[in-house]
Amino acid sequence: MWWQDRSPIWYIGDVALEAASAADDTYTQAGTATADRVVAALRHDVVEGRLLPGAPLRDQQLADRFGVSRNTMRDALRLLVAEGLVVSRLHAGSAVRRLQPEDVRDIYTARRVVEGAAVQSSVLAREDRLHAVEVAVTRGEQAMRRRQGTEAGTASLAFHQALVDLADSPRLSAFFATIFAQLRLAFAEMEDEEAFQASWIPRDRLIAEHLLSGRRDAAVVELQRYLDDSEAMVLDVVRSVHRRTIS
Repeated sequence: MWWQDRSPIWYIGDVALEAASAADDTYTQAGTATADRVVAALRHDVVEGRLLPGAPLRDQQLADRFGVSRNTMRDALRLLVAEGLVVSRLHAGSAVRRLQPEDVRDIYTARRVVEGAAVQSSVLAREDRLHAVEVAVTRGEQAMRRRQGTEAGTASLAFHQALVDLADSPRLSAFFATIFAQLRLAFAEMEDEEAFQASWIPRDRLIAEHLLSGRRDAAVVELQRYLDDSEAMVLDVVRSVHRRTIS
């Protein structure tokens, strides 16, 4: 199943991003990358905003980049299709997926259930998990001060991944790493991601303050408001893009 931990390079957090970047540098040198590692690196590119919705994914070019066979590259693309990050059409090749409104609604349904439960149960969370929450929200604030909207979006995704990680469940964390990668595809449709993220980074901070001060009920309430408002805004953008692409 796609949600199983096939690779050590999985999470949106800092360690995983550094590992994926380092692995990317060695692929063409070693020529031994597996399909799973290629998947991890391409997922990382999506999360970082380097692969945008609709971008073509040519298997031979990617195989050359990662130093793998064309068959291995095709296997990797099939795995990304299963993760909902890529679409593949007969005689048309593969491309980064463009989300539909129903995708956004489903993503936010899952987020409400799992993020809320993880925050509510965080009384049992490990100290390093709580520290990761603070680190992620601080990085989002720093990115906004530098006026780096894409980096702020990545940090916000890392913050919400850190909330899920409070549950200390590898399966949930792996599942939501892919969910958040899909959400990045919606962020990429924003005409001005910096302006978009300016609305959410301060609210990430408010959730973090409630949580880290032990006010879990208040954190859950603020999180649910956040998700309601975020879903409405993201849906507006995705619907607008959908109308343009079918007109």
